[in-house]
Amino acid sequence: MSETRAIVVEKILPYAPEKIWRTLTQSDRIAKWLMPNDFAADVGHRFTFRTRPMGDWDGVVHCEVLQCDPPHLLRYSWKGGSDANAQAGSRLNSEVTWTLTPVEGGTHLKMVHDGFVFPGNRFAYDAMSPGWGRVLDGIARVTSEAEGGTGNVSGA
Repeated sequence: MSETRAIVVEKILPYAPEKIWRTLTQSDRIAKWLMPNDFAADVGHRFTFRTRPMGDWDGVVHCEVLQCDPPHLLRYSWKGGSDANAQAGSRLNSEVTWTLTPVEGGTHLKMVHDGFVFPGNRFAYDAMSPGWGRVLDGIARVTSEAEGGTGNVSGA
């Protein structure tokens, strides 16, 4: 019997949603906190993330922007892996949703990576769960570097 799971991570960052949005949607910034990519924040845009190959998987994550509501919501498909990899890199057909909510002192950033079907995607789920948690710290670091300062809640 299969079971579907999601990875959920969230954090309050000391930046306005507009600043976090730029870090989530500008290709050069995404490459600093996640992977090299050809992202564009346009619904229907197909893009890829590239990482180290694993087993029969070529290391390419195929994605498509499904929803884009600046600076509040970004959702894209996340497809990768290989049917030939019974463990590492097994085929994953999932979605990533970013939600930005203004709060006192900054932005509540929430990421949900949904669609891990067990048992086949257990390896990916176990490998990616701690990684996504570290990604939020990377987003904070890249935002600080790009927008200046250690925290600034103004949107400009």
